[in-house]
Amino acid sequence: MRKRKLYANLKKCIFGASEIPVLGCLVGKNGVRSDPGKVRVINEWPTPSNVKELRQFLGLATYLCKFESNYAGKIRPLLQLLKKDASWVWTADYQQAFDAGKQGLTEAPDLAVADQDRPCHVVCDASDFAIGCALMQHDHEGRDRMVYYQSRQLKLAERNYPV
Repeated sequence: MRKRKLYANLKKCIFGASEIPVLGCLVGKNGVRSDPGKVRVINEWPTPSNVKELRQFLGLATYLCKFESNYAGKIRPLLQLLKKDASWVWTADYQQAFDAGKQGLTEAPDLAVADQDRPCHVVCDASDFAIGCALMQHDHEGRDRMVYYQSRQLKLAERNYPV
């Protein structure tokens, strides 16, 4: 390392750990999982009472959405409250979307670390308002393991495309 002028700060090094924190996730031999501290914060998050609180929740939740399938579809109603001229009226539909988003994030599965020597496949899904996909890979026992989830809302013009 010194030859290449790379130096390690021993205070920042972790040796012999079964998993290490990397970019807000915990990475170990069994895969990648969301940080339990962030999951606890999501689980304990109170119902938002204004747009600012909703934006704060969605900011943290969006960071963890790679662990949840169909995240964009679950939180879709909440995005209506973020529109420029939307009035803040918290209804049962918004509460249901908020609870579904929280539950999905707190029960999210661990993701597998991709094995470069094994083939991957993508599973896609689409609805009238959102699209999603999952990158999957067979493990050594032949079971499908999730490597990554991705989903997003469709733009207004995209909603006119045939599904």
